[in-house]
Amino acid sequence: MTPRSPLLEAVAKVAYWIMLAASLWILLRGHNAPGGGFIGGLVAVAATSLVCIVYGVDDARRRLPLDPMKLAVTGILLALGSGLIGMLAGGSFLTHQWWTLDIAGAGIKLSTVLVFDVGVYAAVWGAFASYLFELLNDPEAEA
Repeated sequence: MTPRSPLLEAVAKVAYWIMLAASLWILLRGHNAPGGGFIGGLVAVAATSLVCIVYGVDDARRRLPLDPMKLAVTGILLALGSGLIGMLAGGSFLTHQWWTLDIAGAGIKLSTVLVFDVGVYAAVWGAFASYLFELLNDPEAEA
């Protein structure tokens, strides 16, 4: 096994959380500007990749909110569910719905678009993390 770089280990601890925060910012920014669930999910995968390379697959797997395949399936179900809400409201599939939640006089806008983007984010993060873990756990690569 190749010795680890102490500098890379120190940077990776902080960079992981910065990358995840950036991925969430990109996810939420995607409604009104470039970004969204897919790009945000890819940035989350990049953060997972960093941990995977520096600390190993087991450490990276522990940092995910769910098992990678469960995360991907949950994301697909969220995206699918966001489309079905439009049908239940009398529109077609993926006809998005909007609501305004009034909290202390501040109107917070909610929509099924956000649910769809969160679903895509989770699906991308889970699917690519699963692929990454299998790729880096390849026993032939250790020989």
